[in-house]
Amino acid sequence: MSYNQALALNAQPLPPISRVLVSLALTVAAWELRHRTRKQLAQMPKHMLRDIGLSESHAEHEAEKPFWRA
Repeated sequence: MSYNQALALNAQPLPPISRVLVSLALTVAAWELRHRTRKQLAQMPKHMLRDIGLSESHAEHEAEKPFWRA
C-alpha cells in the first residue's frame, strides 16, 4: 500500500466497530513492541548500554516495567 493510498483510507471515516478493532490492534502491537524491546534491553551487555547512553540501573528499571505501562 502506498503512502497516498493510506492517506486516502485515513480520510474516510471508519464504521464504529472498525475503529474499535483498529485501536485494539494498534494497542496490542504497541504492547508487543514494548515487551520485545524491554526483553532485549534486559539482555544487553554493560558496554552496549553505555554506548546508547543508559546506566545499568535505568536499563534495569525500564526492563522491569510491565508491557502495558509506557
